[in-house]
Amino acid sequence: MEAGEVITIRGNRDHVLSHGHLCPKAIGLKELHSDADRLRTPLVRTHDGRLEPASWDDAFAVIDRRLTAIIDRHGPDAVALYLGNPVAHDFATALYASALMRILGSRNVYTANTVDAMPKFVSCQLMFGGMYTVPLPDIDRCSYLLILGANPLVSNGSLLTAPGMRARLRALRRRGGRLIVVDPNRTQTAQEADEHLPIRPGTDALLLMGLVHVLAGEDLIDLRRLGPYVAGVETVTALAHEFAPEVVAPQCGIAAEAIRRIARDLAAAPTAAVYGRTGTCTQRFGTVTSWLVDVLNILTGNLDRPGGAMFARPAADLRLLNSRPVTAIGRRHSRVRKAPETLGELPLACLAEEIDTPGPGQVKALVTVAGNPARSAPDSARMIAAFDQLDLLVSLDLYRNETSAHADVVLPAPSPLTKPHHDLFFGHFAIRNTATFSPPVLPPEPDARPDWQSLLRMIGIVARQGASADLDAIDDMVAGSVATALGSASDGVPASSRGPERLLDLLLRAGPYRDNGEPLTVARLREYPDGLDFGPLTPRLPEVLNTPSGLIELAPDPLVEDVARLRSILHVPLTNSMVLIGRRHLRSNNSWMHNLPTLAKGPDRCTLHVHPADVARLGLGPHARVTSRTGVIDVPVEVTDTVSPGVVSLPHGWGHDEPEASVHLAARRPGVNSNVLADSTELDPLSGTAVLNGIPVRICTTPMRGEFDEH
Repeated sequence: MEAGEVITIRGNRDHVLSHGHLCPKAIGLKELHSDADRLRTPLVRTHDGRLEPASWDDAFAVIDRRLTAIIDRHGPDAVALYLGNPVAHDFATALYASALMRILGSRNVYTANTVDAMPKFVSCQLMFGGMYTVPLPDIDRCSYLLILGANPLVSNGSLLTAPGMRARLRALRRRGGRLIVVDPNRTQTAQEADEHLPIRPGTDALLLMGLVHVLAGEDLIDLRRLGPYVAGVETVTALAHEFAPEVVAPQCGIAAEAIRRIARDLAAAPTAAVYGRTGTCTQRFGTVTSWLVDVLNILTGNLDRPGGAMFARPAADLRLLNSRPVTAIGRRHSRVRKAPETLGELPLACLAEEIDTPGPGQVKALVTVAGNPARSAPDSARMIAAFDQLDLLVSLDLYRNETSAHADVVLPAPSPLTKPHHDLFFGHFAIRNTATFSPPVLPPEPDARPDWQSLLRMIGIVARQGASADLDAIDDMVAGSVATALGSASDGVPASSRGPERLLDLLLRAGPYRDNGEPLTVARLREYPDGLDFGPLTPRLPEVLNTPSGLIELAPDPLVEDVARLRSILHVPLTNSMVLIGRRHLRSNNSWMHNLPTLAKGPDRCTLHVHPADVARLGLGPHARVTSRTGVIDVPVEVTDTVSPGVVSLPHGWGHDEPEASVHLAARRPGVNSNVLADSTELDPLSGTAVLNGIPVRICTTPMRGEFDEH
C-alpha cells in the first residue's frame, strides 16, 4: 500500500497454509479494484429499456414492488435463486445467501455445484453422511497417487486446497512415490507424472470398476482398521464381477494389463490415494465415478490414515449447521422434467425450462448472486432467451456481464479488497488444518454497500418488512437461526456484534479448536495475521460419520441401482465420432478474469485443441465449425498432440459478445461459449450435473460465407 492505493500484491511466505504461493486471481485483485468496468452504483432498467444508474433506495424500491407482487400472485416457487462460484470464496455472502434461500422458501434454488462438484457432494453424503465430508489425498505423506480428471497444477486442487501443488507433487516423486494421471488430455499435471493414461472421455467409472474387480478377484482387499466401520463390501465386489479389465478396456481405451497393474500397485503401496475432480464429475456417470474413487480408497485400507485419503477438521465447520442425517436425493422434483432435487437444489440445466415453460409454478423472477448462468449453464442460448420471459431479473455482481446485462436491477458488489476474508468453504478441503482471518485491506468505497447488507435487504423484502426494513433486526434474526442450529456451543457471543463476523464467531466457537484454553474467535484470529496452524490431517473415524447407520455406507442404494446404467454401455459398439471435453487455464479459470490486463494478456486461450491426426483427417484449416445437438460455434484451431485423437478440447467461461455487457477488455477477444454445445437434457441422473465432458460433436473447417446459412 502507498497513499491509500495498492501498489503490488505478493504472497505471504509466513502464512500457515499458502507459504507465499498465490493463485493468479489474487494478483489480479489490484486491477479488479481499479477496473473502470467494475460496477460502483446500482442500475435499474428504465421504461425505454436501458439500464441507468440509480440510488440504492430506488433500486430496492423497484425490487420490493415487483418481487412482492410476483410472490403474492404466484407464490415463492415463482422466484428462482442462483448462486455462482464466487460465493464459495466469500464467507459473508455464503452465509447470508443461505439465509435468503431459507426465508424465500422456493424449491427453485440453483448453484454452480451442478456444473462442477455436485457428484462428489452426493456420493459423500450417501457414503459418509455429509456433503462436506470429502476425503482428501494426503499428498505430503502419500507414496502412490492416482489422479483422474483433475489438473491441480492449474486448478490448485479444486476441493483439494493445497497451495504450491507443483512442489508437493515433485516432492512426492523425490521421496520415491509415484504419480499416475488418467485424463484424455496430457495436462500440465500429467506432464509432471510418472505415467499418463489417456482415457476415452466419460468412461472413468468403467476403469474404476475394473480396478475394484481386480482387487476382489485377486484377494487384494485389505480394509485395515476400517473393518468395523464399513458396510456393503460384499455388495460392491459383486457389482464389479462383470467389469473385468478385459471387458472394460475396449470401452475406456486403457489396456487390461495397465488396469491390473494399477490395482496391484494401489494395494501394495505403503500409502496411496485416489483423487478425481471436475473431469470425473461433469460426465454421464459423475456420481458413480465419484463414489468409486472412495470405494478404492476404502478397499485398499487407505481411507482415514496418513498418506491416504483423509478428512479435514475445519475451524468453522458448516456441517454443524445441519447435524441430522440428510436425504441426498429426491425430496422434491422440478416442475417440467421432474428432475430430483439434490442436497437442497435443482439442476442448473433445468432453470431455462422452468422459466420458458408456461403453467402453474412457472418461474417469473430470478435473483443471481455472483453468477453468470448465461455462460455457465448448458444450452446457454436457451437460457439467454429465457431471461426475456422473466417479469424480474435481479443480479448482484461485480460487472455488467452476459447475465446482468439482461437484468432489471443490478446491485454492485464491492471490491474484494474492501472485504474481510476467512476460508469458510475451502477449509473443509484443505490438506492441513489451519485458520486465518484477514481484515479488509482498503476502506469501503463511497456509496458502496457490502454484499451481505444487500442480501439482508432482500431478506427484509421477502419477509414482507419492505425495502427500508431494520437491517439490524433482520441480522439478529439470521444470527439467532445460526445460534439455534449450533445449540449451546454458541453461548457467549457478544450481543453487540453484528454482521458476518458475528456469524463466523458463532461457527468458530462451536468448532473443535481452542487458543490457550479459550474458544477460538474472530478477535483471537485477528491477533495472528499469518494464521493459526492446527497441524496435519489426523484420523477422524468414526466421529466424522453422520449416516443413519453410523457406518461408512459402501453400497448406498441409489449408487448400486445406477450401476445398471453403467453396465448397459459395456458392449455398446464404439463409434468414430469426435467428442468434446473442457479445459482450464491458470489465468482464466473464471470469466471475470478475462477483463484484467495482467491476466488477459498473451496468446489467445479460447482455442479448440485438436490432435494433428484429426486435423489431417478432417482437413481442418485455422478455424473450425463445431456442431452439437444443441448448437454450433466457430473457433480457432490449435494443433497439439496433448489431446488424444478423437477428442477436442475447449475452455469454459468465454463468449464475451453480449452487446449490452460492459466488459470492454474481454470483448476485444470474446472467444466462444462452449456451453452453447452442451445439451441441457443430458444429466448425471443422481446429481443433476450437466454433461460437459464427452459431448458428441461434428467438426469441419469453417465454411465460406453462404454455406450452412441455417446456422
